Amino acid sequence: MRTLIALGAVAALALVSAGVGSSRAASQLSCGKSSLTLVNPGTLTVGTDNPAYPPWFGGGTPKGSKWKVNDPSTGKGFESAVAYAVGSKLGFAKNEVKWVYVPFNRSYAPGKKSFDFDINEISYTPARAKVVTFSSSYYDVNQALVVNKGTKIASAKTVAALKPYKLGAQLGTTSYAYIKNVIKPSQQPSVFPTNAGAVQALKNKQIDGLVVDLPTAFYVTAVQVPNSKILGQFPTAAGGEHFGMVFAKGNPLAACVNVALAAMRKSGQLTKIQQQWLAKATGAPVLK
Repeated sequence: MRTLIALGAVAALALVSAGVGSSRAASQLSCGKSSLTLVNPGTLTVGTDNPAYPPWFGGGTPKGSKWKVNDPSTGKGFESAVAYAVGSKLGFAKNEVKWVYVPFNRSYAPGKKSFDFDINEISYTPARAKVVTFSSSYYDVNQALVVNKGTKIASAKTVAALKPYKLGAQLGTTSYAYIKNVIKPSQQPSVFPTNAGAVQALKNKQIDGLVVDLPTAFYVTAVQVPNSKILGQFPTAAGGEHFGMVFAKGNPLAACVNVALAAMRKSGQLTKIQQQWLAKATGAPVLK
């Protein structure tokens, strides 16, 4: 078993960011493995969507696996690596971490959870935070636009120039919200139950452009849609857009995960994981 993380000033900071509050609460916080609120005692149960796409997950799938594209238990890919690093900080060996399939839209829906936390490129929003608890940020992200090369939209250089086109994104994502609230195209944007459906629509040229987070955009252009390109990334949202792990509303485990993330940021471990898995997926021109 790995050494459990120590509490102190970093714990107080994590508690404040999680909305837990005072130094008194920090002193009372117990992140010992046996004290954690878990859906399955002794096991850290982590949710994510299926398929599990790069660069968030990697390593492929062994024969007979229920997972598509990648099995999250490989520990490869940014989110898989982050989940195991957090688990280690909390005292869980790799074989004590269990992955469960949770569709994206269900991860932040109200109600009982089948997971301790879900990690699936889920952006913090005030509306979502009313019914679930978020960890502090494990990755700050920008949205981006993928288009087919040689199409009319491929020559656009500003957000305003995108307004005449048919854009699309996955249902319930901040990508779709960005289309509706910021780009505000003249055509009703297309929405898809899964990102795979949205990608297929771009490939079939049923939509002119696909909005996704920037690292996912690199995977779309490299693997999923031949002859496509990242037209650009959008300006950073006011206050930034952050991916957070999702917990059942009020689960005290979130505060302990925030302590782990704070320790990983301080030591440089989180940056190292990001450089390993996302270094090639961060650069694109900004559409203004």
